[in-house]
Amino acid sequence: MDFVDVKQRATDAIKSAQTSVELENIRVAFLGRKGEITVAFKQMAELEPEQKKEFAKNLNILKNDVTSELDAKQEILLEKEKNEKILSEKIDHTMPGRRWSRGTLHPLTIVQQEIADVFHSIGFEVRQGQHIEDDFHNFEALNFPPFHPARAMQDTFYVDGGKLLRTHTSPTQVRTMESKQPPIRMIAMGTCFRTDATDASHMPVFHQLEGLMIDKHITFSDLAGILSLLLSEVFGHGTKVKFLPSYFPFVEPGAETLASCPFCGGEGCRTCQQSGWIEMGGSGMVHPNVLRNVGYDPEVYQGFAFGWGIERIAMLKFGISDIRDFYTGDTRFLAQFGGVR
Repeated sequence: MDFVDVKQRATDAIKSAQTSVELENIRVAFLGRKGEITVAFKQMAELEPEQKKEFAKNLNILKNDVTSELDAKQEILLEKEKNEKILSEKIDHTMPGRRWSRGTLHPLTIVQQEIADVFHSIGFEVRQGQHIEDDFHNFEALNFPPFHPARAMQDTFYVDGGKLLRTHTSPTQVRTMESKQPPIRMIAMGTCFRTDATDASHMPVFHQLEGLMIDKHITFSDLAGILSLLLSEVFGHGTKVKFLPSYFPFVEPGAETLASCPFCGGEGCRTCQQSGWIEMGGSGMVHPNVLRNVGYDPEVYQGFAFGWGIERIAMLKFGISDIRDFYTGDTRFLAQFGGVR
């Protein structure tokens, strides 16, 4: 092998390269898997032992020299190509600018933050919980035994392994009670799932607020006072709360919670169907069976719980008539809440 000739040809080729692509082709021609210098290393096996040492020495010198020249030229070409790209991408200052839209919090997020602020101010913690639950935490621990007819009200999305998408945020309350001893003051907010048909007031995916307070000597009046505070902060001072007896498996006694209509102040209008009251959701004193299921003694501890739909609160607060508006992503709808201009 004529080392001087190969070195000269490689040097000339490298000097003449105008782009990094051309330089890469030169590298492959000399140092690639089938390159001239690489092949020479494989040919050493055919040499006599006394020739190999000198051949290998000269070949390694050649390889190192060519590699150094390639690296130096590559640095030059990359810098040149970068500068050419910068020059080709000059900003045309004569072009009109594009106005950037300003985003905003989603109305459901606004409501959730307001609710969290209210409960933080009175010493409650806020928990999210998990979306995939087991039957015990979603139903049985809450006094929904298998085949209980109340389960039919919560047609459920089941997944592999006997799991299901939670139908309410109540499992977060159960897991909280399992993990700590009273006193407990908490709310759970998050996404829930039921196989409801989609219409103006129902979606298969929705958000729920649930509150729980467990301690000694908790009474229904504590529940009434806290819900009155919540309604006043969300809908305005002077909003009243009313309870109508109702059945829920996890509370006893149970009640439907009603708020005085925020649109007519309780005078009667189309929204409240002239009653002056709007239904918010269920509430009541935690059922003794639920307390036993988490290891609490119902003779020592009592508590209240309530559960409301966050979409319903937002619809009343902002005067929205169709729950589907929250999920369309229509910027005209979202622009009402301070952004997307």
